[in-house]
Amino acid sequence: MIFESDNDRCEYFMGKAIEQAKIARSIGEVPVGAVITRNDEIITAAFNRRETGRNALYHAELDAIDKACTILGGWRLWQCELYVTLEPCPMCAGAVINSRIPKVVFGAYDMKSGSAGSLINLFEVPYNHKPEVIGGVLEEECSGMLSEFFAELRIKLKSKRNI
Repeated sequence: MIFESDNDRCEYFMGKAIEQAKIARSIGEVPVGAVITRNDEIITAAFNRRETGRNALYHAELDAIDKACTILGGWRLWQCELYVTLEPCPMCAGAVINSRIPKVVFGAYDMKSGSAGSLINLFEVPYNHKPEVIGGVLEEECSGMLSEFFAELRIKLKSKRNI
């Protein structure tokens, strides 16, 4: 695939991550999706599965990184890019650093646990690897999905308390 600009590339692949987030939402998960690309081709895609999998490690980014390592046959993803609908948390930022992903593109900022600049920027700590980070790509759509999901969840929880 050929893109006219880096912005076009970022928006295209973020759109693919948004598709994954919609799958997560359809099964009752927090709508976060991720894709990993290499040479402008999607290597893998994933979405949050913490609730359905009952596992704190089942973040979209970790699942995508795990799958990419399996597909590519190694733990160094130095030729890949990660696109994720929500700013990575500390755990996912650590996985990016450890897998040597050179570029992270995210949609919505996370003021509660964002570790790529909102709450803290783990990518600025002098670890042995520092990825390029681009935030706010298709931010309105990404943050809108999350806001709608949590608003609906609050309504469901409130109605359960009133039963």
